[in-house]
Amino acid sequence: MFKLSEIKELMKLMDQTSLQELEIENEGTRLLIRKPNKTESVVVTSAPLQQTYAPVNPQTAAPALSVQASVPVGSNVDEQKESDSGLHKIVSPMVGTFYEAASPGSAPFVSKGSKVSDKTAVCIIEAMKLMNEIEAEIKGEIVEVLVQNGQLVEYGQPLFLVKPE
Repeated sequence: MFKLSEIKELMKLMDQTSLQELEIENEGTRLLIRKPNKTESVVVTSAPLQQTYAPVNPQTAAPALSVQASVPVGSNVDEQKESDSGLHKIVSPMVGTFYEAASPGSAPFVSKGSKVSDKTAVCIIEAMKLMNEIEAEIKGEIVEVLVQNGQLVEYGQPLFLVKPE
């Protein structure tokens, strides 16, 4: 069983990262914390047909437990807008830290308006102390940089929007 203090700490950590979901199993109990939006997290226990939800106020991080049948899942309006516009997303191939330049004092690999080819390095993702150079894999123009330097990124998270040529 998870202690309330442990759950609160995990919720605080989730709020500070770009992670949208965290699932942990411990001694037959499953804990699932999901961020469909910035004001709600979810706690699910392993009891048969019983789910406990904990909406969280980000200012206090004090959960108010209640039993409900389902959780509304919010849709990301930005993702829908991007798919409608015909732009290509360059996504993170791994979990790690996003770096826009090869070193702290260097110029960014690319910025808004930069022209890229399929072999152009667009960023570095640091994972487990390894620096992984990410290539554009498409020819076009960078329309938007979706993450900030030093930000933690998830597998499959969009990093850049590219207008294909």
